[in-house]
Amino acid sequence: MNVLSCSINTLKGLYDISGVEVGQHFYWKIGGFQVHGQVLITSWVVIAILLGSATIAVRNPQTIPTASQNFFEYVLEFIRDVSKTQIGEEYGPWVPFIGTMFLFIFVSNWSGALLPWKIIQLPHGELAAPTNDINTTVALALLTSVAYFYAGLSKRGLGYFGKYIQPTPILLPINILEDFTKPLSLSFRLFGNILADELVVVVLVSLVPSVVPIPVMFLGLFTSGIQALIFATLAAAYIGESLEGHH
Repeated sequence: MNVLSCSINTLKGLYDISGVEVGQHFYWKIGGFQVHGQVLITSWVVIAILLGSATIAVRNPQTIPTASQNFFEYVLEFIRDVSKTQIGEEYGPWVPFIGTMFLFIFVSNWSGALLPWKIIQLPHGELAAPTNDINTTVALALLTSVAYFYAGLSKRGLGYFGKYIQPTPILLPINILEDFTKPLSLSFRLFGNILADELVVVVLVSLVPSVVPIPVMFLGLFTSGIQALIFATLAAAYIGESLEGHH
């Protein structure tokens, strides 16, 4: 009962996180739901960038690849290597999922530093990177949880749940709690790092001449890429762990 209570409290905590606000927000009413309009706007921009880049990449492939084709092939090979390293020989079906996670987070993080969101005026709040909103990071983390549960159940059936009593049944409460804390840590890690990076840049720009924050902005671009890689690597590792059936 204690484990069940902890699990319910963890899920309730994830739900409550969606109500966390930093500053003002621009809301849309969709049916009976209230959503953050600025997050949808910036997410659509990121998705448009990714779809446009993918269209350009596959539109006219050459036997002797061009510079842009080489770049996209390198990105694909990089994602395949990350997936194979973490998942193992069964990585193939999971490359699209890991690649989508990595590219969406990477472009979202960089959009916060490179795109002039601030010049677009909203009735309330302001535009920022999609990953600067806890709702986005929680959604990505929950998608990862669904993916690794699906991976384990699709391969091992109900026998997948046997992992909770390995290596000893004494660890059952800890193993159950672990699956509820994974999305919590994934979402907070990404949200906290991106929010902190943008806040540091904003504070420096307001306090010192514009040339001073430039090194910090470059550092932010680097850490944003690292955060995307960490999230994708952990997602692949969780899926690989589910396919193996043990910790």
